[in-house]
Amino acid sequence: MFDILAYLYENCHHADLSQDSARVVKKLSAAGFDDSEISEALAWLDGMARIPQRMILKQPEKSLAVRHFAERECDKLEPACRGFIMHLEHIGIIDASLREVIIDRAMATNAQMLSLEQLKIIVLMVLWNRDTPANQLLAEELLSEHEDRLPN
Repeated sequence: MFDILAYLYENCHHADLSQDSARVVKKLSAAGFDDSEISEALAWLDGMARIPQRMILKQPEKSLAVRHFAERECDKLEPACRGFIMHLEHIGIIDASLREVIIDRAMATNAQMLSLEQLKIIVLMVLWNRDTPANQLLAEELLSEHEDRLPN
């Protein structure tokens, strides 16, 4: 699924996903992705579009709140993942609302435990889906480890 998400980021326009999903499926099939993986990735993306508004509303300022991870979140997100999320928030790339969306999407994956590489793809897709400007250097950093595995 994560390879598909990275492929979509690099090869599709955001509008294509919501306007012409049949064409996206054909493009992914032609790129060599398995039908079940395509379905899983598109369902995951659809879940992002259905995130409740309460998660997107303004969260408390970071100086006023501390985010503690629930046990099930700790079971799914290795320490490097949790640290990366907190780091992104600390340096201002994401705010508390986006942090919660990222955690929600991480928990929605079928993976038993996410690697940092997988979490970086989730972060990139959340930023892309929310039309949050991610500069080119950030996108390259988040995708750098995936480039060798993406089909041409």
